[in-house]
Amino acid sequence: MKKVMSFVNWFVLLGSTAIVCLILGVVLYDIFSRGMSAISLQFITQFPNTGMTKGGILPAILGTLMLTLITTLFSVPFGISCAVYLNEYSKPTMLTNIIRASIRNLSGIPSIIYGLFGLALFVQAFQLGTSILSAGLTLGLLSLPYIITTTEEALKRIPNSMREATLALGATQFETIKDVVLPQALPGILTGVILTLSRAAGETAPILFTGVAFYINDFTTSANQEFMSLPYHLYMLSTQHQSIELVRPLAYGTAVVLISIVFILNLFAFYIRYKHRANE
Repeated sequence: MKKVMSFVNWFVLLGSTAIVCLILGVVLYDIFSRGMSAISLQFITQFPNTGMTKGGILPAILGTLMLTLITTLFSVPFGISCAVYLNEYSKPTMLTNIIRASIRNLSGIPSIIYGLFGLALFVQAFQLGTSILSAGLTLGLLSLPYIITTTEEALKRIPNSMREATLALGATQFETIKDVVLPQALPGILTGVILTLSRAAGETAPILFTGVAFYINDFTTSANQEFMSLPYHLYMLSTQHQSIELVRPLAYGTAVVLISIVFILNLFAFYIRYKHRANE
């Protein structure tokens, strides 16, 4: 009976995995088969022109990369520092349990709510205006709960015996964390950070109210300017353009570029994990 149940469970898991992979394969095939014809050097390196019906998506690519950079600079230091404090310094009290529960609840808030909050806080209260800085800070807030949670889980995997051995040798708690705990947990931390940032790079709702624009005929590195973004550009081409059928190939091409960027970030995260396991 146990063997039968084991086989049934294995079959259900295998079937579920196969169904998910099949659906994913169909979606990717549809996008890449329609979008690869639009991919060219000019498509990646030129500005859009002729009412978005021709040209490339260079401003959207640069805007997405710069937006991700601002999100990284804001969310990663704060997220890792918060996780280190919660796991290494704080005591298991009711307050810390409430803080952890709040952080996990923040992970489930719809991204559009972060967009409205970013509009009220960064655009209006801090008077940063609709800019790439406001959008990056908003995405940073969205990314914080995920980075804190994944970092804390990575820190929990480090055995307490390593901490105790270092402290017994005369090292301070700060030195133990800096020289022993964080280096051991770094692969898990980086994996979580990269996966979180790759998700943030594909968000549209949080930047909708904070600085993204449909079309900009120039690109500057100023953080106080509006910007173009691949997810929003794809949304506009697919739903709001006056000649949707004409720009359909460009929309699929934009989707291919966006998926490729996210895939590269995820591949980098998997490589870090594989490299760490190979060195253990």
